[in-house]
Amino acid sequence: MSFRRLIVYFLILVASGFATLASSQARRTAVWFEGARLIIGDKSPSIENSAFLVEGDSFTWVGKKGDRQPPANATRVDLTGKTVMPTLIDGHNHIGLVNEKDGTNKKSNYTRENLIDQLQRYAYYGTAAAMSMGLEADQELAYKLRDEVIPNAAKFLTVGKGIAATPMAGPPGEARLGIPYGASNAEEGRQHVRELHARGVHFVKFWVDDREGTVPKLKPEVYRAIIDEAHKNGMETLAHLSRTSGLEDAKDLLKSGVDGFVHTVRDRDVDEEYIALVKAHPKVWTGPNIPGPGESEQEINALAETLPASTIADMRRQLENRKTSGNSSNPLFELHCRNVKRIHDAGMVIGLGTDGTGDGFGAHQQIGYYVRCGFTTAEAIQAATSVNARILGLNRMGVVAEGKEADFIVLDENPLQNIGNAQKINKVYLRGVEVDRAGLRKNFLAGTK
Repeated sequence: MSFRRLIVYFLILVASGFATLASSQARRTAVWFEGARLIIGDKSPSIENSAFLVEGDSFTWVGKKGDRQPPANATRVDLTGKTVMPTLIDGHNHIGLVNEKDGTNKKSNYTRENLIDQLQRYAYYGTAAAMSMGLEADQELAYKLRDEVIPNAAKFLTVGKGIAATPMAGPPGEARLGIPYGASNAEEGRQHVRELHARGVHFVKFWVDDREGTVPKLKPEVYRAIIDEAHKNGMETLAHLSRTSGLEDAKDLLKSGVDGFVHTVRDRDVDEEYIALVKAHPKVWTGPNIPGPGESEQEINALAETLPASTIADMRRQLENRKTSGNSSNPLFELHCRNVKRIHDAGMVIGLGTDGTGDGFGAHQQIGYYVRCGFTTAEAIQAATSVNARILGLNRMGVVAEGKEADFIVLDENPLQNIGNAQKINKVYLRGVEVDRAGLRKNFLAGTK
């Protein structure tokens, strides 16, 4: 090889090295945020007048302003007067079947476009990850989306298909029928678990519900086989409880080794036997999905930023009807509150799931319900952040701490004083990048009435 050619190769390599370095530095651009009240997301105390450094997609330093000087090359962001908290995590939803723009609910809505629209709605309201719980009308699409990082969107998590006694059992609603696996015997249950394991699924969702006698119910010997097979494969199991026999089912499921409940007991008040079982199984968790009495004025105003005017008008009419009738109570809400407070006091791990269908706002409603049911505001926030991250295995999410993913919400007011302030969002950051909320809002409302 000639000397001239060697020189050319050397220059190409040097140029390539500089380009790679420049690209790496661009990805690791440092941003220094200072002045905000910082809610860590776990049991750590808040930091008044905080500072934190974001490089690339991660927090690389978190502390009190003045304890460290920002890097010389860092962009500085003044958050004085604001509150920062971790983004929320929804551990139970059923997105994709409902189209939020036209209100339709059908299997043909389950498209990449509609799923991304809803993951972006989650991001808009400050949720960084959302677990789709067993109603994937197109499993291949769900698995592809699970492995993607989409700008301005929450991470898509999935349990794949859930398991019921038959594909027509399990979840109610025409759009949902026929989606689950059916398992009429133990071997079918085990086979479905093996299929899910082969697709990299960690959580196995199953329905223990006969919908008031209208469909076959998953047999105890079948869900015990599902639990056993899942545990043999290093997986966890999540049970949907019936509205009519939930307490007795929950007792047997705890004895059978279930790992979590995607609802709480909701057919009657829990008894001392159940509380004793809860205490005997301290690692079992629940996402209660507390049913609310209906949207408040503040919640409707927040949803008006992303939902069609016609949908918002319907919500306002329903609110006025509740006010006029004086019927603002909800017996099912009160039952959930009593049961959630009792299991909370007994030490059960309580995360958060919305059972929502795609507007992305449900996590805010749930943390509000938790406080109404007796949680402190800090406990409600932790349920939706660090607790959910831990139980879902999202090891880099859920708290604002060094080495964690830089997912956080900038709020105009302090949610520790009033949990409703978590809805007063100024900015959202996912993976170190500010979410384009203005652009998303424009897209959400485009073509709607």
